[in-house]
Amino acid sequence: MEIKCEWCGGNASSGENTVYWELPDGSRAIVITMTPAINCQECDMVYQTDNIIKEIEDQLFLVDTMIIGNSISFKELMVLPRLLKRNYFDFSS
Repeated sequence: MEIKCEWCGGNASSGENTVYWELPDGSRAIVITMTPAINCQECDMVYQTDNIIKEIEDQLFLVDTMIIGNSISFKELMVLPRLLKRNYFDFSS
């Protein structure tokens, strides 16, 4: 499957990178390693898709963030037990 960069329209590929995310309560920021990303070979932009951003935001809203240290991998974050089944405050879907 061919991936087009959302910024320049050039050829891109799937990859991973490290992101820095503020917790929903604003208390601190964490490092999320090995986060799925799009890497553009033409403009060198590295970014997360809207779906990945929503996954991260929802998960951070639904888990006990006190158990997260300063750094966590994307996969570790996604398997943390949720306090609610879904984000009942998200009216976008």
